[in-house]
Amino acid sequence: MGKVLGHLEPKRVWEIFEEICQVPRPSKKEHKIAKYILDFASKHNLESSQDRTGNIVIRKKATKGKDNLKTVVLQSHIDMVCEKNSDVEHNFNTDPIRPRIDNGWVKATGTTLGADDGIGMAVQLALLESDSIEHGPVECLFTVDEETGLTGAFSLEKGLLEGRILLNLDSEDEGELFIGCAGGIDTLATFKYKKDVYDPNNKPYKIFVSGLKGGHSGDDIDKHRGNANKILNRILWDCERMFEIRLSQIDGGNLRNAIPREAFAVVAVPSRYLKGFEELVNNFIDELKLEYKNNEPDLKITLNQVEKPGFVIDPETQNNLLNALYACPHGIMAMSPDIPDLVETSTNLASVKMGTNEIIVSTSQRSSYESSKKDIANMVASVFHLANAKARHGNGYPGWIPDLNSQILKITKNAYKNMFNKEPKVLAIHAGLECGIIGEKYPGMDMISFGPTIKNAHSPNEKLKIDTVPKFWDLTLEVLKNIPEK
Repeated sequence: MGKVLGHLEPKRVWEIFEEICQVPRPSKKEHKIAKYILDFASKHNLESSQDRTGNIVIRKKATKGKDNLKTVVLQSHIDMVCEKNSDVEHNFNTDPIRPRIDNGWVKATGTTLGADDGIGMAVQLALLESDSIEHGPVECLFTVDEETGLTGAFSLEKGLLEGRILLNLDSEDEGELFIGCAGGIDTLATFKYKKDVYDPNNKPYKIFVSGLKGGHSGDDIDKHRGNANKILNRILWDCERMFEIRLSQIDGGNLRNAIPREAFAVVAVPSRYLKGFEELVNNFIDELKLEYKNNEPDLKITLNQVEKPGFVIDPETQNNLLNALYACPHGIMAMSPDIPDLVETSTNLASVKMGTNEIIVSTSQRSSYESSKKDIANMVASVFHLANAKARHGNGYPGWIPDLNSQILKITKNAYKNMFNKEPKVLAIHAGLECGIIGEKYPGMDMISFGPTIKNAHSPNEKLKIDTVPKFWDLTLEVLKNIPEK
């Protein structure tokens, strides 16, 4: 127990975190860590329950003299992102995470650490175990499959929780208190195309856009980074009109929640236009590199002749597709009037993928407000409907509207200022959190999210800053001491 981390403070938090590292917990395969949590509750004679999805609630009665306080829910997720370096042998279904200390940080050895959200779990379990910490009635909620679908939060049964104050322990910057998040929805458009015979008198070229930074479509949408799909389409749209090019292949972007970094197209150019086509594309390259010199200094656009393709898509579908990609909005749609520098509503033109007889365009929309989320999703869908494509929306997930008058916000702000002699930052995030879904399931839930400092989460470079964990622990306990009476 605590072989590597047990000498750190707070001792039990680190010891439990190291125990958690020994238990495999990939998303959708949380049965081993769930057993560990349930066994922990049984060992300490605590009431526990598990719903059909796998979410666990452990209840602990108030300490002496604190029965009159409101019930507080402390919440974390029990799954972790499983990423490793290519030269590392590791089976996330069976092998433990190997934590190590490196210059003030805890890291793993060639894999993700799982501090997201293992450290939140460790704080909950250390609190549940202790007989010396003052608190009112508490419920510790452990949700499953946060990382790949927010499944646990979506499936949370109404009536499972009694408390109406929630401390989400899944934030990653010490000194920052989160009071809101964006909701999201995906919009997919499908173009059916016909294959036309390739004219052997044409010359085939490949246009390739690369070198962009990409990034998270929520967290990084305000950085005005280039979208490879939009940049490529600007070139294609002009060339279609001026040089009658025919599109044979198009591919750009990958993940729905990532700003696309790369995109390419293979086009057929009539021989009479070759010189003008090459000049136009090369001029575009120069202009776009100048346009993006500050935000995308590594932007690269190449033009090369390639082997003759087997077909080109029909001109009507090509024209509809290129017009729709040009018209489809991308980026920030509105900023929050309440919280400085917070993106309120945005949309991401995420990917363009070509199949045997159809082209699928994936987009994602986010907003702090459900009505704005629906509005921008419908705006995107209408663009594709006008281009004779079929557009459909995913199920989506709700946002968490910031409440600057929140009681738990005031309590947490005061606790932080009194303990550390400085004001915490009060923020909202333009990405999804479980709080949005939990708040929809339990209307009136007063919520806040905070945590220690974690960098490079979801990658083998993930690291947890050691000196922020005591502050995370102390803040949690101080908030619990100051919960109001029922």
